[in-house]
Amino acid sequence: MSSPHLPKLLVVDDDVLLKTALCNGLKEKGYDTTGFTSARAALAALQTARFDVLLTDLLMPDMDGIALLKEARKIDPDLGTIMLTGEGSIATAVEAMKLGAMDYVLKPFSLSVLLLVLTRALEVRRLRLEKAQLERRLGERTAELEVANNELKTANEELNAFAHSVSHDLRAPLRAVHSLTSILAEDYSGSLPSEAQEIMNRLLASVEQTGRMMADLLRFSQIGQCPLSKREVRISELVKEVLGDLRPDQEGRAIEVRLGELPDCVGDAALLRQVLFNLISNAFKFTRGKQPAVVEIGCEEQNGVKVYFVRDNGAGFEMQDAQKLFGVFQRLHGAQEFEGTGVGLSIVRRIIERHGGRIWAEAMVGQGATFYFTLAS
Repeated sequence: MSSPHLPKLLVVDDDVLLKTALCNGLKEKGYDTTGFTSARAALAALQTARFDVLLTDLLMPDMDGIALLKEARKIDPDLGTIMLTGEGSIATAVEAMKLGAMDYVLKPFSLSVLLLVLTRALEVRRLRLEKAQLERRLGERTAELEVANNELKTANEELNAFAHSVSHDLRAPLRAVHSLTSILAEDYSGSLPSEAQEIMNRLLASVEQTGRMMADLLRFSQIGQCPLSKREVRISELVKEVLGDLRPDQEGRAIEVRLGELPDCVGDAALLRQVLFNLISNAFKFTRGKQPAVVEIGCEEQNGVKVYFVRDNGAGFEMQDAQKLFGVFQRLHGAQEFEGTGVGLSIVRRIIERHGGRIWAEAMVGQGATFYFTLAS
């Protein structure tokens, strides 16, 4: 019984003596050989068994080596093929190599020369099989990723639709609760004990906070649906507009705003304004209690990429929690310390990612935070 680890050779030559000598000589060198004097018989064997290399005579009566090569490669495209030819048929042997033969050997030949050619053919055969296997695995992986991407896209669409529906449909009854509670507080607060008034005030505050969360959730769900309206954007102008909008809420505070160079970019101006508003308003919020508060807005180049940043000297956070910042409803500080819904930074991340960029943060507790973001060029 032949060993499954031995290279399997299919030898075809209409010269019985040469075919037998080749099979016996190669078998002694550690090859598993099968010989035929008929090309058609060899093709039949290829249909039922696997071979690594075909050694075939070029000139045979029933079917020549080139015809055998063509039919053999239909059965096994990765089959190694070596042509055995006389000196007068070199041109034909070269033509066979153009059709897929790996090499040719001139008759008469020594076994040592054939062994060298066989070694090369087996190596090429191995590389072909590895390439085919890698391509197959890549194709399977690509198909899996395509399915996963489609599932993720569907899940995101369903999540956005759900968030939009929930935030939109709940706002009407929430407004009704707020309205009725306000009427109750205005008309009957005088007849209610102090504990009941406190409960009513807390109820109103909770309703207002829930309303803000609904509004943020609705805004978050809409970001993924609206198409981008890209144009050249002057970031410096957007920053000035945002600072103007935030100024009334900062009256009485000592805030030093440092504006660095802010190069123009290409993007959706309205969405980028939202990014800057959220980041700068956070910087103002988390520097509350600092004397003076310092907020720096600028841009620097990192590895040839423009990186915009908003830096403050405020509360900061633990770096191990940095990735939590960008999740929906994720907060690193209690509502008693700093107000907010925990949606603002998730909105920022979604806008930045839609622009082909990325956002990250660096911070130290009590020493401030810096938010960096890039945009696709």
